Amino acid sequence: MTTEKSLNETLKTVDILWNLEDLYAGVDDEAVGEDSEWCKKEGADIADNYKEKLASLSAEQLNTLVGRLENLESRLGKLATFAFLNFTTQVDNAKAGAFYQQIRELISEVETGLVFFELEWNELPADHVENILQENILSHYRHYLRSMRRYRPHLLSEKEEKLLIERKVVGRSSWNTLFEKVFGNLRFGEKKRTEEEVLTELYSNSREVRQQAAAELTEGLRSQNHILTHIYNTLAAEKMITDRQRKYTSWVSSMNLENQLHDSTVESLVAAVTDRYDIVQRYYSVKKELLGLQELYDYDRYAPLPALPTKQVDWQESRSIVLDSFADFSPQMADTARLFFEKNYIHAPVIPGKRGGAFAHPCVPEVHPYVMVNYTGSLRDISTVAHELGHGVHQVMAAENGYFYSDTPLVLAETASVFAELLVFRAQLELLENDAEKKAFICQKLESIFATVFRQTAMNRFEEAMHQGRREKGELSNEQLSGFWLETQRKMFGKSVTLTEDYGIWWSYIPHFLATPGYVYSYAFGELLVLALYGIYEREGAPFIEKYFDLLQAGGSDTPYNLLKPFGIDLNDKSFWNQGLNLIDSMLKEVE
Repeated sequence: MTTEKSLNETLKTVDILWNLEDLYAGVDDEAVGEDSEWCKKEGADIADNYKEKLASLSAEQLNTLVGRLENLESRLGKLATFAFLNFTTQVDNAKAGAFYQQIRELISEVETGLVFFELEWNELPADHVENILQENILSHYRHYLRSMRRYRPHLLSEKEEKLLIERKVVGRSSWNTLFEKVFGNLRFGEKKRTEEEVLTELYSNSREVRQQAAAELTEGLRSQNHILTHIYNTLAAEKMITDRQRKYTSWVSSMNLENQLHDSTVESLVAAVTDRYDIVQRYYSVKKELLGLQELYDYDRYAPLPALPTKQVDWQESRSIVLDSFADFSPQMADTARLFFEKNYIHAPVIPGKRGGAFAHPCVPEVHPYVMVNYTGSLRDISTVAHELGHGVHQVMAAENGYFYSDTPLVLAETASVFAELLVFRAQLELLENDAEKKAFICQKLESIFATVFRQTAMNRFEEAMHQGRREKGELSNEQLSGFWLETQRKMFGKSVTLTEDYGIWWSYIPHFLATPGYVYSYAFGELLVLALYGIYEREGAPFIEKYFDLLQAGGSDTPYNLLKPFGIDLNDKSFWNQGLNLIDSMLKEVE
């Protein structure tokens, strides 16, 4: 506790805490109860007035119904956001955990009564749907209603859909909460440090410190291995059953459908990236020489190059770097991001009970997003702040479309965040005058890109091996999961990095595999897309900015294919993905 306080005081993050009162004053706020009751009554009233009547609704009546559904979902979203944010910084607090579960049960209850809408809408004949969608009054909801029908082949009966929703609160979400609680309470090594503190030391310039951090992380993961292995198996089995019931052709098809992408687009992306694993292998071979090591182990991957600036950057300086970088691109972007600092939309300190990592939560349009980071003052953390604020700016802009369209497809949700990182990188690079420092800084950026493009794709390969393994072999042992992890990681690193057997268990702390199966390829998609967009920005200048903001403001109001047409991007063209990969290759050649 003393160490954590000292770190936060040094970095001036002690008081960088989000103000959740913009949502509710607390778990005992009367407004929580009032909104909960309103949601129940509104859900029941909608069902009473519209169930089994969709086929006879006029365009005006359908527009009224969808508007009411959007308002109801937004109110539920507000409750859910507050419960989640309140819980995520104190996962060891029983009252916060109980409240989080209470709200999830409320949402399950309300949504069970609304299952009829999606089912009835998907049962309507195609010609009836297209005719009514041509009415001008439905122009705003046209894409929402049309895209909903993409799930038509995968829907079950009303009884089955209701049962699945009711059981969801004790299904995947509960197992994810258990995962969060395990890591929120887990302490590593003799000093009983948090996950975030131990992971930070993997970036130390001392090999001894890195090796110790890796050993402590491994030891901590092993202490919970029986629980984590069971969680992974349970959720892989749950997905296997759900995919079978809904007739999805592969383990990742449901995620592709959610992202409004064809399976072939994702396969093209994955193939393009795995075909260029040579970039990773070449880089780490160079890094081994730059570090003067005979052999590069897994715990050496993030070792800073000797010339890399090691200054610890406090919160205020980090804020200035990020906002100045945004302002150089667009004052509008900087002004939007500044609100997060000035209005207490950010939670930054490293504290016990707080989940590791970082995220931006879109909340609901009538409030604003919130950002969580675990700020430790490194150059990498500045990039993380920029990344999450990029998400935040995107979410603020998309909110103008209303609740339904504020939910951007995951593959485009990474666009603004990765673009923001690149802006900050360019600005920081210009501040460095020493060639050796510049080279080291480019190397750090390359490693960040590798983590986003190649590592996430390798993790996608692990996910496929895990889900296919669970379906073909049944319950998977820790050794089998570790085998999948090492095999897919070794294909990426080749002989450039020696992966120890200890590293085999490191699959077990990654939450994306559990919360959003199939999600991780979205990072590679976003990074390669941004590299292409940045190239367009360098060629076009100011005209690009307007198109870029149009993309952010569009949110989820159209498919990724249509939203990217103004930039001349064809996602089905493998050469498009190679543009970004070739740019990474050229950055590596500068280092080589």
